Amino acid sequence: LGTAGETFPWLLERMRRSRPDSWDGLQTEFSRLMPEFVNVKTRQDANGLWHFSAINQTGLEIPAENLSQGTLVALATLALSFFEERPSVVCLEELERGIHPRLLREIRDALYRLSYPRDCGDDRPAVQVVATTHSPYLLDLFSEHPEEVILTAKEGVAASFQRLVDLPD
Repeated sequence: LGTAGETFPWLLERMRRSRPDSWDGLQTEFSRLMPEFVNVKTRQDANGLWHFSAINQTGLEIPAENLSQGTLVALATLALSFFEERPSVVCLEELERGIHPRLLREIRDALYRLSYPRDCGDDRPAVQVVATTHSPYLLDLFSEHPEEVILTAKEGVAASFQRLVDLPD
């Protein structure tokens, strides 16, 4: 996706052209999670740069730069699970930032589809997902899999790591 998501519009367009089934799946899933939107649209400007926008229920086209951070994170996270070529590692800082609490479970499930593709009927390689959070609500979603949570603490310049499953309380 690039360090600032700069290739995201091009990747969406590539999916739309070469994998219409994945594109349709992404559109359906995005509209299910964010019912205010009916689809995503890509376009190329006069300089050859790709852009995307979300179309709301009234038909208004909202350019990516006017979408909320949570909408962009949700769309990018969903899109990763539909891309044919996936990265081997995905890192998300403060995953919950900008995400409505009702969407946290859906975002977690999209990340699970990346990490455990075979459980979802997908034969692609698993993606390692590293996400940071300060949200107890997001952590609660991993209560059935505490082995997947690593707590970090920082004192001065030193950091310590501890698996949640190893804590007695």
